[in-house]
Amino acid sequence: MDDLLEISRRRIINTSMDFVRSINHKVQWKARLIGVRGARGTGKTTLLLQHMKEAFGDEPGRVLYASLDNLWFSRNNLLELADRFVKRGGTHLFLDEIHKYPEWARVIKNLYDDYPELSIVFTGSSLLEILNARADLSRRAIVYTMQGLSFREYLNLTAGTAFPVYGLEDILHNHGKISAEICALIKPFQYFAAYLQAGYYPYFTEGPDLYPMRLEETVAMILEMELPLLRGVEMAYIPKLKQLLAVISESAPFIPNISKLGERIGINRQTLIAYIQYLAEARLTRNLYKEAGGISVLQKPDKLFLENTNLMYLFKGPSWDTGNVRETFLANQLAYEHSIVFPDAGDFFVDGKYLIEVGGRHKTRRQLKAADAQAELSGADSAAWVAADDIEYGYDKKIPLWLFGFLY
Repeated sequence: MDDLLEISRRRIINTSMDFVRSINHKVQWKARLIGVRGARGTGKTTLLLQHMKEAFGDEPGRVLYASLDNLWFSRNNLLELADRFVKRGGTHLFLDEIHKYPEWARVIKNLYDDYPELSIVFTGSSLLEILNARADLSRRAIVYTMQGLSFREYLNLTAGTAFPVYGLEDILHNHGKISAEICALIKPFQYFAAYLQAGYYPYFTEGPDLYPMRLEETVAMILEMELPLLRGVEMAYIPKLKQLLAVISESAPFIPNISKLGERIGINRQTLIAYIQYLAEARLTRNLYKEAGGISVLQKPDKLFLENTNLMYLFKGPSWDTGNVRETFLANQLAYEHSIVFPDAGDFFVDGKYLIEVGGRHKTRRQLKAADAQAELSGADSAAWVAADDIEYGYDKKIPLWLFGFLY
């Protein structure tokens, strides 16, 4: 245990507080059991260490950070660690990579019930079934999902700005004022292309030359370790899943024909639909449906994107389809805190009331006339907007695409 305490203190001391993700202020850190899940590389470990440094910097003996993939756990168990930690005055246990520990849900439940003086925060893969019925964690844990950097966070990190989050309603109705305030301080397009290519995962700070390699390692770990471990995907299918990701990347954007796609990559229909769902759960793809609720593993999506534009660059290289890039960016930024579905007209139907069409600077609202007519009949203002690329300032119902990167 002393080895883990030493590692924990060293990690906390060496953690920078120069940039803190916005989710840090949303987490109810006083809760006794907190789960944070998210794709590999999105910054879950840093989130934990920054909170530990901020909240317990003067009381290092009360907190312990431990990664469950540490070799220490090959010879020792978590229950014994927690017992010894509490007896030495520990009050807050931060557990990283919890999915690497056998029967983790049952162990966490036991710790929660048997040590009421102990608060636990744990992180795990996006695939992690934190609300596990067998362990009954659903009524014990507060669960947060962590996403990669927004364009706003990327700007604050790289340009040293301090832009706040803007809500969707604010962006839709006050985008002229907001974009003017932002553009008075910075030129968004000086940074936007770099963000789309290599700015979503926080480890871009390690250097642009290392980023593609780190991103490829991230994807490989998800496909080759997490999917087989947590979803039982056979290793023989992993190359086919990589092929599927490449197909989605090169499309404009991808509306799947499951039968043809299955023939192309050699997977039967039922297995392919299940694997498409697993890829979405792993935060490698984003599956769009025409209905928001009741999505099952056996239902094929109506539209497929990669989860973020950085993955497009990894699988496709520099020859992107511009329309796919724009839609992938908007879907990524919107879906973090909003419901999006695939509408009959337009590109995204958001929260059951906003229709958004994506395009370039010359994009018009012609395709949204039906939505305008329906709004007029009901006596409401138009609920249809254009998210236009290559413009700094919007007007009326035309909003700069980059501005949607300030939603979180």
